[in-house]
Amino acid sequence: MKGARKIKDLLYEQVSQIGKVFSSPKRLELIELLCQGEKTVETLAREASINVKLTSSHLRELRMAHLVETERRGKNILYSLADQSVADLWVQVHRLAEERLVDLQLALQKIAAQPGDLMPSDRESLLKAARKGEIVVLDVRPTEEYLNAHLPFARSIPLEELRQRLAELPKDRSIVAYCRGPYCLMAVDAVQLLRQEGYLAIHLREGVAEWAVAR
Repeated sequence: MKGARKIKDLLYEQVSQIGKVFSSPKRLELIELLCQGEKTVETLAREASINVKLTSSHLRELRMAHLVETERRGKNILYSLADQSVADLWVQVHRLAEERLVDLQLALQKIAAQPGDLMPSDRESLLKAARKGEIVVLDVRPTEEYLNAHLPFARSIPLEELRQRLAELPKDRSIVAYCRGPYCLMAVDAVQLLRQEGYLAIHLREGVAEWAVAR
């Protein structure tokens, strides 16, 4: 019996390593960033607003848990998720948190400037409207993230280029803007800018990781 208890304890201890990795807010953000595609440590540090040394430390923890892989390409070391299951786990974790945590629900409501800012995730209706050209799906992430993966029928205009490229967008159709997921604010900023300029704009809270889970 003692031997069996020892084995059970070891099994739970091993599984808990994943939970320990997911207990850090910054490691969660790094996972979300890597859901968009491979990145260097310098890029991850800049986008997560932490220094390179701390970013490297977090990435080391993710590698030890076999959630992240590396590849040397020339002078650069590129980090990527080990596989799609890591992105799927991130989506399931944040969705569970959104269902259970009132403070998180309230924080998400603050992102929406107006009712309807966070478009319901009705994929079939969205796809049908986009296919018919009734709406414009706008990806405001950096170009390299769009090229790695994007929502069906999406058009790429990075947020930093949006003001200069407004003329490319129609004013007689709704523009559905999205970015990296529900905790990314680029699409929120894009919707605010578009509305100020007279466009019909809605924020889709899902990103490529959330979209992939539901396929």
